[in-house]
Amino acid sequence: MEQEFEKLLVEHLTQIWNERDEAVRLKVIEKIYTKDVEMYDMDEESFFGYEAINNKVTSLLNSLPPDFSITQTIESVMSNNVAKLEWSAGPEGSPSVLTGTDIVFFEDNKIKSFYVFVNK
Repeated sequence: MEQEFEKLLVEHLTQIWNERDEAVRLKVIEKIYTKDVEMYDMDEESFFGYEAINNKVTSLLNSLPPDFSITQTIESVMSNNVAKLEWSAGPEGSPSVLTGTDIVFFEDNKIKSFYVFVNK
C-alpha cells in the first residue's frame, strides 16, 4: 500500500503542482484525488473539489517564472493512510527558494485531503 501512496504523492507534485496545462492537470486531479478532495493552505484558505484546486494551482503557477518547479526533497513518511511529503521549490538547477510540507490523507487509494505548510 505504501508504494501506491508514494506513487500518488509523486504524481501530486510532478503532474499537478508542476503542470502548467490546465486541461492536462485536471485529468490527473480527477485520477488521483477523490471527488470531494479538500485542500487547506497556510493562508487559512480552503479549496474543495477538482475545479477549485485546479484553479488554485493555475493561479500559483501563473505567478511563478516558467522554470520554477516543485520537487520532493526526501522520501515520504507514512502511517495509517496519512503521509508527510517534504518539498522544495525554485528555478530548475538552482538552490530552492522555498520549502514546505504537505500532510496528505488517503481514502480508497486516492488523495482525500491535504494540508500545505510553507516554511518561512
